Amino acid sequence: MGESIKAMVDRLIRENKVMFFGKSYCPFCKNAKSVLAAKGVQFKAYEIDLESKGAEVQDYLQQKTGQRTVPNIFINTQHLGGNSDLVAAKDSGKLDKMLNAKSEL
Repeated sequence: MGESIKAMVDRLIRENKVMFFGKSYCPFCKNAKSVLAAKGVQFKAYEIDLESKGAEVQDYLQQKTGQRTVPNIFINTQHLGGNSDLVAAKDSGKLDKMLNAKSEL
């Protein structure tokens, strides 16, 4: 048997500077990806709707963060939030601080 959903999600967050959980058809996800791309930020995307365990991943993310919506973005293991959180962080300079911070794990 493979790793648990919790272990997989936590590993993805730990192993990727920017971890992006989204859905391939979601307009908010597409916008958030374009914001990251415009800044030249490399990120790992997990498309919940294209993965066999996507529903379980979304359930765990809700337990972990209190957020059920996508995108659900982590930077250096820290939960940022969704598209509006990303845009606000970019505009305020918080995004640059998070990207330049060291991982807490």
